[in-house]
Parts: sequence; structure tokens; C-alpha cells
Amino acid sequence: MMQTLHLEIKQLIINTLNLDDLSVEDIDTDAALFGDGLALDSIDALELGLAIKTQYGIVLSAESEETRQHFYSVATLAAFIESQRAG
Repeated sequence: MMQTLHLEIKQLIINTLNLDDLSVEDIDTDAALFGDGLALDSIDALELGLAIKTQYGIVLSAESEETRQHFYSVATLAAFIESQRAG
């Protein structure tokens, strides 16, 4: 189940941020999305937040420290989405 969500999120990242030179295999589930990993920036975070809201109906508060933790990697994002769905 989580595996599917991981793939969905990776595809969402690629589609949302127009990272057409990447495939889902290129994105490491546990690697940092910001900084050293995929090197996304705050604009990317906003766009990704909107995409997650649209696709999953989950709102991430842009400025909170907690959100930064959820956005750390595909794995943390999936865990957050999963916990919100369960709630």
C-alpha cells in the first residue's frame, strides 16, 4: 500500500515541478527532497503543497516546522498523507 503511495508521490513531484528528465526510479524514497537530495526550493514546496492539497485533500501549513519535517522525503510525505487519511 505504502509502495503505491510512494510511487504516486514521486510521479506527483515529477509532474508538478516539470522534472521531465527524472523518472520515479530516480527519486530515492528516503532521500531529502530539499537541500542535498533533489535540491528543491521553497517555491517547489509551495507548488508541491498545492498539488498534495488538490490530489489528496490534505492541507500542509507552509510555514510550520512540522511541515518541513513532513516534506523531508517521499517516505515522510507518504507517512503524513497516510496518517491524515486514517484520521
